[in-house]
Amino acid sequence: MNYQAAVFDMDGLLLDTERVCQKAFQDACRHLSLPILNETYLKIIGTNALSIKKIITAGYGPELDYESLRVEWMKRYHAVVDFQAIPVKEGVIALLDWLQEQSIPMAVATSSEKDVALTKLKLSGLEGYFQQLSTGCEVTHSKPHPEIFLLAAKRLNTDPTACLAFEDSNHGVRAAVNAGMHVFQVPDLVTPCPETLALGHQVKPSLSDVLSRLQNAQQENQ
Repeated sequence: MNYQAAVFDMDGLLLDTERVCQKAFQDACRHLSLPILNETYLKIIGTNALSIKKIITAGYGPELDYESLRVEWMKRYHAVVDFQAIPVKEGVIALLDWLQEQSIPMAVATSSEKDVALTKLKLSGLEGYFQQLSTGCEVTHSKPHPEIFLLAAKRLNTDPTACLAFEDSNHGVRAAVNAGMHVFQVPDLVTPCPETLALGHQVKPSLSDVLSRLQNAQQENQ
């Protein structure tokens, strides 16, 4: 594999954040006496704030007071992520250390807002691994559009086709594939759908398995 840089999603891939966010959403729904539509919720994973509003509103109907739901949801979410280190997912540190040893520059491409992303990375101890950060508030189009991955590659001064990309969500995988990157998917809350699997990227159960694959590929090329 010929790669010169690596771009990582954050929530659900580097950090075990998705369950925190899902629980906050469910608790907010209970507080507002709303039904918990998990199928609708899972559709938002990997998208930015504008897309989340559209998906949730479409799922709950036009009578939903989305802003009230969002206030209660984010209040519960930020009570955790602004003050507590979110657990790092399996294999993250080993993979980041190995890429660092290979002198591969790394970036995060996350749909989260910039301040929130920086806080999560700092509290988890991952901040120092990444040379660049691209966030959902900096792009016009949400994943699965490739804009955020193209921005990350540009900031790393690397052609997208020479970048590895790591994602957990179907939206994120499609975005990275559309950007022309070599994509590994490590599913979290959402199982890869048939349309995503048809893209031909590599799916692994953990980043530990991704590291083994990269190390084997390196040995084969020597």
